[in-house]
Amino acid sequence: MGKLARRVAMIGAGMSKFGAHFPHKRNPDLWIDAWLDAVSRVDNGINPKDIDACYVGNYSSDLFNHQGHLGPQMADLVGLVPKPAGRFEGACASSGIALRQAILAIASGVHDVIAVSGVECMTEQPTVNVTDILATASDSLFEYPAGATFPGLYGTLASAHFHKYGTTVEDLMRVGIKNHENGKENPYAQMQSSIADMMESKIAKIEKSGGEVPDWKDEFDFLKSRSNPIIAYPLRLFDCSLITDGAACVFLGAEDVVKNFTDDPIWITGTGQGSAALSLHDRNELTSFIATKEAARQAYEMSGLKPKDIQVAEVHDCFTIAEIIALEDLGFYEKGKAAEAIKNGETKRDGSMPINTSGGLKSKGHPVGATGAAFCVEAFKQMRGIAERNRQVKFDVERMLTHNLGGSGATCVVTIFEKER
Repeated sequence: MGKLARRVAMIGAGMSKFGAHFPHKRNPDLWIDAWLDAVSRVDNGINPKDIDACYVGNYSSDLFNHQGHLGPQMADLVGLVPKPAGRFEGACASSGIALRQAILAIASGVHDVIAVSGVECMTEQPTVNVTDILATASDSLFEYPAGATFPGLYGTLASAHFHKYGTTVEDLMRVGIKNHENGKENPYAQMQSSIADMMESKIAKIEKSGGEVPDWKDEFDFLKSRSNPIIAYPLRLFDCSLITDGAACVFLGAEDVVKNFTDDPIWITGTGQGSAALSLHDRNELTSFIATKEAARQAYEMSGLKPKDIQVAEVHDCFTIAEIIALEDLGFYEKGKAAEAIKNGETKRDGSMPINTSGGLKSKGHPVGATGAAFCVEAFKQMRGIAERNRQVKFDVERMLTHNLGGSGATCVVTIFEKER
């Protein structure tokens, strides 16, 4: 894996508020929100005339919103036509792929500046339809007809991890508790409440209605109660990411032009993409994602870094078990050891390896096509030291990694960001 032929930097990044926005906002509105937020974070300003192309990550606007051909629509809204604009699809890794293709296009010399968009409006459809649409990213020939939607597929992965490594439901709960604590501090997150906050709110409602107040001693008692029902064993409601609307925008520039926009670029020194069998039943291993391992191998080799060199990471926690598996596949912890590290507090904001400071998909929300680009927004903020409220880590972040998984692990994009060495 060679170096990029030309260095590429992130020169600005922003996002819309994540949440349930339909019918007040749809993809065009969310994209404009993200665009304006990103423009406001480019130090020396940026205009449509400065941008050579628009790469749009979107999973399924055709099924969610009955709107295909999204690339030119998004480009037109911000004054980029007639410049090239295309849509990239890779399930939940759609904007991760758009980002990577933009990196490669700039490194090749074809373009100097590209706007990367990630956008998805999911709440236009009822939950049963969303589940059905998302299932098209899995094996629709054998697994989906058998009832294996994504909660079931990730429940299978969790069960396998439990069996092989002794992982427990409490280990999954710790991931959710930690990510909600981070999301509480993120003004762009869909759920800005900790698990403890939600527990207290539930108790207050029961007291007000005159019901029998539950004897919950802590968050674990709450998460083991009927207020957190099993969705697909061993996964409960709070193990699952949210149905979300949102958009993110990232501006990438070549080293030749970066100084026009900022004196503080965030360099992209590693990029990798991997794939795997779409079907779980065609995989030899259910406690690891070979797509993540391959994407990480490429990104580490290109950057010259090792897992121990990464200080902070945003990983794809579409389900709580996915974060545990990601931490092991990315090489941060040995197989079967991530759960213990989480228990010891290593992945908290003030821990030795902060993970998902944005709140992750679990709290921030998961508008599937926007997720990969949104990871970059958090990398931009943490590395610039501008993360809102109380979620900025307490040290200078010089090296950060993002991990964007598609479907049940059939696609993965890993990106490594660094300040000037």
